[in-house]
Formats: sequence, structure tokens, C-alpha cells
Amino acid sequence: MDVEETRLPGVGLRHDFTTAAGRRVGVISLKTGARHLAVYSAEDPDSVEVAVELSNEESQLLAELLGAPRVIERLARLREQVEGLTTSGIPLGQASPYVGRTLGDAAIRSRTGASVVAVFRRDEVTPSPTPSFRFAADDKVVVVGTEDGVRAAAEILNPS
Repeated sequence: MDVEETRLPGVGLRHDFTTAAGRRVGVISLKTGARHLAVYSAEDPDSVEVAVELSNEESQLLAELLGAPRVIERLARLREQVEGLTTSGIPLGQASPYVGRTLGDAAIRSRTGASVVAVFRRDEVTPSPTPSFRFAADDKVVVVGTEDGVRAAAEILNPS
């Protein structure tokens, strides 16, 4: 699926794509951080039929809701393509030394070579968490790497 990017000088960026059903959908990202979700008219693909303004928090929530299945799907495809790649969802135990601490504190990538690609918390997902992401008890940490790297990441997060 192709995404069309249009720079809006002084305003921000617009990203549009056409669904399989032929409807154009777009996201306008303003320099202020606000985002607008636009659904274009079926009769006139240049005319916006519905526009919804989203706050930063709402935009992030929508991205997480739509992104979780996509992250898992991409990992599955990647796993098929790269021999020796392992993906694991590591539950963060109550006794983990990283409960309340950041991903950066764990330094999983530099210590193991494995990467944290998402964190599931209850009904939410954080794809590609930043080093400032704070872990909570019962998070499920999705790690990708070699078998040894993933095993080492599990040991870091939940030492025996």
C-alpha cells in the first residue's frame, strides 16, 4: 500500500492512502503537534467528508490500537525471512528489578544484541518503546534477536 506524503509549508505534513475499498484516508500532522484524521468523499477524492481533530494523546492511542496487530504481523514475516531470529513475549514479574525503571536502564540491546520492539500493558501496546519508557509489573515485553540474545534479555528482566 502506498502512502502519499504532501508537505504543507508553514503548517505540517499530510499523509494519504487509498483503502482496498477505494476510499482515501489521510492524516494531517500540524507543526503544533495536533493531528487531523480525514476521510475523503467517495464522489470527490479531494473533498474531505469527515475530519476528526486528535490530541497528541488520542493520536498515540489510535496508533497503538492500529499498530499492535501490524507489529506482530511484521515480526512474523521477519521471523520467516531471517533464519535464526527469535521473537518472545517476556512477562515482567512483580519482583523484576526493572519494575518502575526505564528501558534505557535495562540496556537490553547493548547487553544482549536483542531488541525490545513492543510492550503490552493490559489492553494497550507501545510499539518501538523509547529508552525513557517505564516498565510496570505484568508488562509483556516483546523481544527480537537470536535465541541466546532473547534468553539473556529474559534473564535481565527476570533474574533467577
